[in-house]
Amino acid sequence: MSSLKKILRSSIKAGIISWLVAVAIWQIASLLSKPEYLPGPIQTILGVRELLEDGSLARYILVSFGRVISGWILGNLIAIPLGLLIGRIRIIKELIEPFIDFFRFVPAIAFITLFIMWFGIGEQSKVILIMYATSFIVMINTAAGVLALDENKVRAARSLGATELQILFHVVIPAAVPYIFTGIRLAMGNSFMAIVGAEMIAAKEGVGYLIWTARLYFKTDWVFVGLFSLGFMGFLTDRILREVGARTMRRYGIKNETRFGGG
Repeated sequence: MSSLKKILRSSIKAGIISWLVAVAIWQIASLLSKPEYLPGPIQTILGVRELLEDGSLARYILVSFGRVISGWILGNLIAIPLGLLIGRIRIIKELIEPFIDFFRFVPAIAFITLFIMWFGIGEQSKVILIMYATSFIVMINTAAGVLALDENKVRAARSLGATELQILFHVVIPAAVPYIFTGIRLAMGNSFMAIVGAEMIAAKEGVGYLIWTARLYFKTDWVFVGLFSLGFMGFLTDRILREVGARTMRRYGIKNETRFGGG
């Protein structure tokens, strides 16, 4: 009996029970609806097989994933240094903060028309769109981590003869790492949201393109395949990111068990 309880507890913790309940509710709801409006799990699996057989699903996933990772990395490379500067240098904070407070409320998809005009319909416009979607949340989190630093630590390092560069790398950045890590994880979610909109409007490949074109053939099961593909891509990416963070940044307080965007 105790082993059964242990298995049940492990299944609940792993999310297996939640998914089984969700699939059961989904199946019942699909039986009460028309399959062309709400396909069931079996019909969706058949859609997966159909898209795997012609190779389009794997190709679309790889294309979307490449775009997301490229834009996400570029966004982080720009946002983290800017966030550090905003947090440490008051004049930069005062100059840049008004623009951050304005543009972070403008969704990335609102820029798709301009980005297509400026950078073309190819990969460049989509990568820059994801970079835009990524940068603000990472920048704000990084700046928040720097501003949360106890100034007594900076004064102590300075009194021991540390240079400003040494203070930055040995005091400021280590203190901000948990905030930065949370920012880059949340930014990954923004990246996936941005790529779907971009691929729906201006792409001939990708998961967003699959979801958008499925309406032409009234293939609702393909829409579900696209949605689950995005979910699994994001889930796996976040798990990998958490595992890498826990292994390489444990001394900064990064752990693998924290969920919902935490470090």
